[in-house]
Amino acid sequence: MDPSLPPPEVTVLLLGDPDVGKSTFLSRLTLGVRPHNDDLPPYSLPTLRDSDQPFTFNISLYNRPYTLSFYDTASPTSYTLIQPSFIILCFDISRRSTLNSLRDRWMPIVNSHFNYDEALPVMVLGLKRDLRTEWTEEEKRDGGRGESVMPQEGLGMAQEGLCDRYAECSAVTGELCREVLEDVAKTCAKTTTEKGAKSQPTSCVVM
Repeated sequence: MDPSLPPPEVTVLLLGDPDVGKSTFLSRLTLGVRPHNDDLPPYSLPTLRDSDQPFTFNISLYNRPYTLSFYDTASPTSYTLIQPSFIILCFDISRRSTLNSLRDRWMPIVNSHFNYDEALPVMVLGLKRDLRTEWTEEEKRDGGRGESVMPQEGLGMAQEGLCDRYAECSAVTGELCREVLEDVAKTCAKTTTEKGAKSQPTSCVVM
């Protein structure tokens, strides 16, 4: 890559119902994959303003720089006018209705507004993992379900929607955030390659 050229820019769009944790996730993203002790976060998350979108971050993959520009549904620019290279469908693990909304609202929007590229990668991301509660015996009776979404259900929704990835994390506690951020960065970097983001990812570092 010619060092005199600007780094490739990758546009990432976060979609999902209000208050599922998109803004908190983006705040956590500003900290990158550090600090490494995710179980005891010694940090406070910065406050991001919707008017400042896109939120721009830099990553390095084998010493090659990339610029990632993140938008969500609160962007001053209508999200239907954005042409993303990567879409992340977000839901709140503690609110089942937000998972159902992916099927009923957000996946149809992806299929109708962002069908210009068959290679466009889509991830389903469960947020607020720290708020998941086990189903009670009463809720499980007769095959019922509790309010919290279990991992296999989120994965099932991703498979039903023919999405490329499923992940979950807690942006507040940091649980699994490092893994999710690395996967997001890998996918973003891969969108700039000839084979696209659906090819086998490689390791990268978020700064």
